[in-house]
Amino acid sequence: MNKSIRVRALTGTALALAVTTVLTACGGGSSSASRTTSDGTPGATPAVTVRDPLVATFDGGLYILDGKSLKLAKTIDLPGFNRVNPAGDQDHVVVSTDSGFRVLNATDQALTDIEYQGPKPGHVVRHAGKTVLFTDGTGEVNVFDPADLSSGKKPEGRTYTSAEAHHGVAIELANGELLTTLGTEEKRTGALVLDRNNKEIARNENCPGVHGEAAARNEAVGLGCEDGILIYKDGRFTKIDAPDDYGRIGNQAGSDASPVLLGDYKTDPEAELERPTRVSLIDTEKKRLRLVDLGVSYSFRSLGRGPHGEALVLGTDGALRVIDPDSGRIEKKIPVVGEWQEPLDWQQARPTLFVRGHVAYVSEPGKKALHAVDVETGKKITSVTLPKSTNELSGVVAGH
Repeated sequence: MNKSIRVRALTGTALALAVTTVLTACGGGSSSASRTTSDGTPGATPAVTVRDPLVATFDGGLYILDGKSLKLAKTIDLPGFNRVNPAGDQDHVVVSTDSGFRVLNATDQALTDIEYQGPKPGHVVRHAGKTVLFTDGTGEVNVFDPADLSSGKKPEGRTYTSAEAHHGVAIELANGELLTTLGTEEKRTGALVLDRNNKEIARNENCPGVHGEAAARNEAVGLGCEDGILIYKDGRFTKIDAPDDYGRIGNQAGSDASPVLLGDYKTDPEAELERPTRVSLIDTEKKRLRLVDLGVSYSFRSLGRGPHGEALVLGTDGALRVIDPDSGRIEKKIPVVGEWQEPLDWQQARPTLFVRGHVAYVSEPGKKALHAVDVETGKKITSVTLPKSTNELSGVVAGH
């Protein structure tokens, strides 16, 4: 598996790093922010109220920021290599830690007691009102309704354990079907589909190196392969081949507003780190794959979707490209950060894109900065500087 795409550290030893990038209050600094202990217990300083909170990881902890002003509201100490994803409601974020998935109440600015323990916590997927966790170290899949997190107790939900542990992903569809990957620690081959009772109803093993997922309009789900992409829709699998013998799609971004999925695209199986300049647009209705040359490279944290299904890619020239997913035309380039280069180690920080509604948040770890831009107008809304460089960037996202 390409180092730049792996989701968790493959050793049992926790690494102190994070994978998103965000910044905090210009002028306010950390002095105005309250602080918590490693277990998320509030300190003596009362929590600052936050709207639509963002969460960024840094080496040794988490920053919680106000989604409107970008001001830093709380710093939580949390050693180890941590990752963050939306939990699926307006208050919570899932934090992947050394010991498993932990649930952070970003609105209350404290880690909860809700935890899904297991080695190598991997993908977190939100779809059709359900959130699905995949633990790579055990192959366990946990499904829950994010609305149940508000109780403060671990939600009762569906579970499934893969035949063998592997770096995988799963998604539950609106009809209760569970689509989940097939593989071992050495090799991943495809996916299977289970009914509501976890009985297998479909299988396809024509997706070597399967990695990542995204859902398009009308619930067409794409799984990346080393030779194209595998689509599951209406009870059937369809393989869309890449134009190259090795054409790897490992990271995708989907939108309910578009039948087209945005994916990365790599062609060198021997590269220690390939810095691609093309992205893939996969039309799940016409079953076609189009490549778009950006003229600049990007990383696996560069992909996103706009409010109307626009395909968004943050390039190493510092510009956010807005692409029409139907025509493949680059409609505009929005300057956001300075020029950067993707680091060799996938866990190292680099500018990261997180999109919520019409706002694109972009971190700039080299300057300890975080920026918010309006995708539709192309105008920068605000920028802040944080105490430390951030790595991963996420936030609360309700619905989906």
